[in-house]
Amino acid sequence: MRIGVYPGTFDPITLGHLDIIRRGSALADKLVIGVTTNSAKSPMFDVEKRLEMVRRETADIDNVEVVSFNSLLMDFAVAHNASFVLRGLRAVADFEYEYQMAGMNQQLNDDVETVFLMADVSLQPIASRLVKEIARYGGPIDKFVPAEVARDVAAALAGEQS
Repeated sequence: MRIGVYPGTFDPITLGHLDIIRRGSALADKLVIGVTTNSAKSPMFDVEKRLEMVRRETADIDNVEVVSFNSLLMDFAVAHNASFVLRGLRAVADFEYEYQMAGMNQQLNDDVETVFLMADVSLQPIASRLVKEIARYGGPIDKFVPAEVARDVAAALAGEQS
């Protein structure tokens, strides 16, 4: 069985993430989406809410499992018997960072490959960080995230402003 892991903060999950998940799930018998916390980022949503959103938005993909993790990526991959890590690339800056991470991960465990998928051209500019910034200034985000996620973002912002 070919198992892949797709790690990320998914704060919030975007149409770009979903594109990578759908395409990546076709490459695996099982794709484990690992929702994690990045200490360098200040999330809008806690891990439980992000898990809920990712599960809701991927419920129609049969071979996807969504779990949280807070460990080294290679430890997470081994714990799930993964043979590859899936990563999405939007731009050259992503490639430079991801290339370095793939090299470090290979040093930690050369049995786990890193597979890069280029973002769909129409989705390349989408980043969770930018979605949140647009929303905080009252801009429309419905072109970047699923409708229910847009409502989740609006609710979170309403809670911040109360």
